[in-house]
Parts: sequence; C-alpha cells; structure tokens
Amino acid sequence: MTRATAPADPARPGRLVVVGTPIGNLGDLSPRAIEALASADVVASEDTRRTGRLLAHAGVTTDQLRLDAVVERDRTPDLVDRIRTGGTVALVSDAGMPALSDPGAHLIRSVRGAGLPVEVVPGPFAAAVALVASGLCGDTGRFTFEGFLPRRGSERADRLAAVAGSGCTSVLYESPHRVAATVAALRDVCGADRQVALCRELTKLHEEVWVGSLDMAVEHLEAQPARGEFVLVVDPSPGPPEVDDAALRAAVDDEVARGASRRDAARLVAGRFGVPPNRVKRLVDP
Repeated sequence: MTRATAPADPARPGRLVVVGTPIGNLGDLSPRAIEALASADVVASEDTRRTGRLLAHAGVTTDQLRLDAVVERDRTPDLVDRIRTGGTVALVSDAGMPALSDPGAHLIRSVRGAGLPVEVVPGPFAAAVALVASGLCGDTGRFTFEGFLPRRGSERADRLAAVAGSGCTSVLYESPHRVAATVAALRDVCGADRQVALCRELTKLHEEVWVGSLDMAVEHLEAQPARGEFVLVVDPSPGPPEVDDAALRAAVDDEVARGASRRDAARLVAGRFGVPPNRVKRLVDP
C-alpha cells in the first residue's frame, strides 16, 4: 500500500495539487497522479465513495474530505488555512479535470488569492477525447467548450444560438436523461444537416462514438435508450448563408406558430441562418 508520508509543516506554506483522474478506464491514472494522491495530507473529493474506489485501485490510503458543489464554499476557508500552515491538499473530481464542469474552481481561486501555490497534475479530459475521436476537430483544432447547457430559459436559448453560429467546433456535456431533448434543440437551431458526434462511455468497455447529421442523431436517440454520460461534438457553422429578409420573417413566423415567443423565435432563427441577432430583431420589431 502507498501511504501519505508528508506531514504538515507550519513553518512553510503547503500547496493545492489539482489531480486529473480517469474518465472511465482506471489504467489512465498516471504514476505522477498516484504519487500526488499518496503524498497529500488529505484528498478533497467530489464523491468520497467513487474516489475511494480509485484510491483503493492505486493502493493509496490518504484520508478524504467531501468537496462537492454543495459544500465547496463552506469548506474552502478551512482548506486554505490548512495549506497556509504547511498542509498539502489534493483536489479531485469524479472524473477528468476538476473545475471543468466539476467542483473546484472556487477553491482554486481562493488558494491563488491567498498567494499560495497551486500545482496541476494533468489527466484525461472528456471533451478532448471526444473531439479527437469524432474527427470533427477540423484543421486548426479550434473548439469551444460549452460544458453543460442551462436547462431552460433565455440563457439556454442564447447558448444554443451561440453554438449554431460558432465558427469553430463546439463540445457539450449532457446527461442520458436530457440528451435527446438537447440534440433536438440543436437540430432546430443548427439545421438538420449539421454534423454531430454522440460520444458515450468514453475509455470504457462499451465506448461508442456515433457521427452523423443532427436529424439522424435525433432518430438514433429515439431508436435506442440513452445510457451513460454523453459528450456532444457539433460541427462549426458553415458561414452565413445568402438569405433575404422575407425568408427570415417567414422562419420567425414558423417558430411562433410552433409556440415560441417572438423574442425566442428571433434568437433561434439568427442562430440557424448564421446572421446577426440584431438583424432578425429589427425585422420582428422594427
């Protein structure tokens, strides 16, 4: 067994070590990550049960402290004090890199703000794995990481419109319970022919990377139950199409007839056609 061996030294500041962990395959845990977890005084974990299995796999017996989104702000001051007095805190999330659609950002900012050192041990990042596996990363490799979209409201509509009009590949996370609705919404704003990759169970035994049009993706998800967390990779906008004002007005009227407010319809149409939102708003409300 690998045991923690570095006691806190109040004479010198400690450090926060942000540790990337496997997104599925435990074989992806690096020797450096194991050493960081073993030499820490405590492991701050999003889910202590899940991290406990990872630590057991690596033969590490370091104590854990729960640090999920519910308690992160309350427990951060104590952890900063612990680091200030010489302790080493290892920060992990359930999978991948902490602070990227996972807890940890507040703790990292607070440690930095206190003038204390932050070290990062790189690890797997589901967005990058999906991007490469999909083949949709393009020649430049530029992409926008959207994480999880808001579940409802104008903020969600704005983010969907941003994906539709983006000139680079977009990467999103989604749960199995909401992926079908999100893909259908992407089809509405991006158009039926835009290419998308549905990536699930990455690095695991039943890994699946499905690539096709958004229209086909809706049918694919209707035909089989969605299981596992998804990463969606959406092709860039092909650029503003040649579209006249009459066509934009007709598209807005069509969205309104389907139940959207005129404001939301304007956002949807602007994203779908890749035109400035203000142009559509002027047509809707001159």
